[in-house]
Amino acid sequence: MRKERFISDYVVYECEDELGTQDAELLREAHEAARNSYAPYSQFHVGAAVRLSNGVIVRGNNIENAAYPSGLCAERVAMFSAQAQYPEVPIEAIAITAFSEKVEVTEPVAPCGACRQVMVEVEQLAGKPLRILCQGNTGPVMAFDGVETLMPFIFLDKFLG
Repeated sequence: MRKERFISDYVVYECEDELGTQDAELLREAHEAARNSYAPYSQFHVGAAVRLSNGVIVRGNNIENAAYPSGLCAERVAMFSAQAQYPEVPIEAIAITAFSEKVEVTEPVAPCGACRQVMVEVEQLAGKPLRILCQGNTGPVMAFDGVETLMPFIFLDKFLG
């Protein structure tokens, strides 16, 4: 029997001020997007912003629905909107943030598995690693360069080549 351990590579910035200009702007856009969230059931408001290779930023926010799971995560709203509006322009980065009316969100918020799988295909379409920034309402920012750091056993790579 062989036992292996996977360790994810990422960088933690103590605050947004440590980020470069483009990443800081993308994170601000994600915070703005969270304000447009529709989360009457969870009161957990998530915002996402994607930066395209042409510099355009597209926002998305979570949208809940009483007929669960009919709602959609902020990350997929942003990525799908970007792909619908700019189908030929690759997505190069995404920032994800959240705030809650119930608790203070000071730790980075990571994407769910469904969003990670969409990120896999977005990254493959772009042909280069996707930059992923995660933050709560305040606090540190986690930065990942490539989806495989969040989802190490990617489905498409293994079966579809």
